[in-house]
Amino acid sequence: MNIAAILLLVVTYANAQNGHNHNTMEMGDMKMGDMKMNHSEMTMKSDAKAEAILNDYFNLKDALVNDDSKEAAEAGSKLLVSLKAFNRKTYEGMQQMELIEIIVDATKHADYIAKSPIDTQREHFKTLSKDLTYLIAITGTANTLYEQFCPMYDKGSAWLSTSKEVKNPYYGSKMLKCGSVKKQIN
Repeated sequence: MNIAAILLLVVTYANAQNGHNHNTMEMGDMKMGDMKMNHSEMTMKSDAKAEAILNDYFNLKDALVNDDSKEAAEAGSKLLVSLKAFNRKTYEGMQQMELIEIIVDATKHADYIAKSPIDTQREHFKTLSKDLTYLIAITGTANTLYEQFCPMYDKGSAWLSTSKEVKNPYYGSKMLKCGSVKKQIN
């Protein structure tokens, strides 16, 4: 899925959450990795298991910000448990299929993070961040999140944060403030 499609998802979701009197959003076709998504109606809601995944993701992000590989590995292990506990069966049709692919991919990257040195953890965090952006586009979130972006890491890399303040998980203390807020979600 390209950045424009992600941004369309985020903006459309934000509009749906900001006072519009409908519980679904209209979506066209978009490509997500090797998977084609065709949403005619996508219900937006908050999911407790998705929120648990996000909490573990933010603990992982904070460990990377703090250059703490051991804590990042522990957070990756906890994230694995949360990902495996996610119940896609509360969603319908294409959403279930999309969630299967998202969870499988996110689980793979969380597993690598749990077993790897910090440079490899950061590489897998990039794809994990994309996966969780896709996840919340389907599940919604009860919290206000910020999509942040560092143009320097690996030709540009995004991540999610609960704070507007940029703290870069890709460079940690080397370039802590490198990046900017691209979008507010919710």
